[in-house]
Amino acid sequence: MYIQSTEIIDTFAEAFKMCAARMVITAENEKWASAAGRSVTGFATSVIGCKCEAGVEARLAADETPDGRPGISVLLFGFSPDGIGKRLVERIGQCVMTCPTTACFNGLDGGEMVVVGGKLRYFGDGYQASKLVGDRRLWRIPVMEGEFLIDESFGVQPAVGGGNILILGRDARSTLEAAEAAAEAMRIPGVILPFPDGIVRSGSKPGSKYKELPASTNDAYCPSLRGAAPKTALPEDVRCVLEIVIDGLTEAAVRESMRRGIRAAAREGIVQISAGNYGGNLGQFKIRLNELVQGAAAA
Repeated sequence: MYIQSTEIIDTFAEAFKMCAARMVITAENEKWASAAGRSVTGFATSVIGCKCEAGVEARLAADETPDGRPGISVLLFGFSPDGIGKRLVERIGQCVMTCPTTACFNGLDGGEMVVVGGKLRYFGDGYQASKLVGDRRLWRIPVMEGEFLIDESFGVQPAVGGGNILILGRDARSTLEAAEAAAEAMRIPGVILPFPDGIVRSGSKPGSKYKELPASTNDAYCPSLRGAAPKTALPEDVRCVLEIVIDGLTEAAVRESMRRGIRAAAREGIVQISAGNYGGNLGQFKIRLNELVQGAAAA
């Protein structure tokens, strides 16, 4: 199947069951909400090395937040509610509570609840105080600037991680331009692209010849290893490959994000669009690229 001159490979992205939480971070103005968002999502590109994956989902107007101030929503993904709870305590405590004027609220309805503010409250050294807003318990933690307001507990729901597309281009410039356009199109509610500005240059395969490494360079897609690696997946005219990874609250959100990315990346200079999988042996979700494109045409 082709979109213009770009071939859409008849393959699938293999995605995994994960869990997710949503933080709603507010501040006196957009500048400080964004500062907290950058900090709390730092070093959160992959569970392989970072213990979680996180990214800014959306910017929120004052009438969209619990305290009527501008803010952002941040999604954080992991493999278990317990693990997500630990990451929330660490990251909110070090990156949000420390940021001037911020407050932090649970952004999910339902799901398994994990205690976050109820643990961070101890930073108040006995001066912390709780308040009820309806059936919602919040903690007021005194800090030098004033007080930090946070929900006692955050919801964690089932989610999907590891959706992906691979963009195979004739040169680095055209491939990067296509990946940038795709990443922009793929940012929809309910998903994040956890890597730097959404784009990955160093895609990985599971395992390595070095026993201590759980993952290593995806040599089949490295242009510099054409002829050296046991097998290449690259046509002769491909000189650059970039990947976009998608995590979402639902499979439907991941599929829609991928569909938009494929349409945006298909252009002159892009030879193929493919996806990473492990033969269907590891992930619980198999998202076929041609089905996404055919669905878009039917719609």
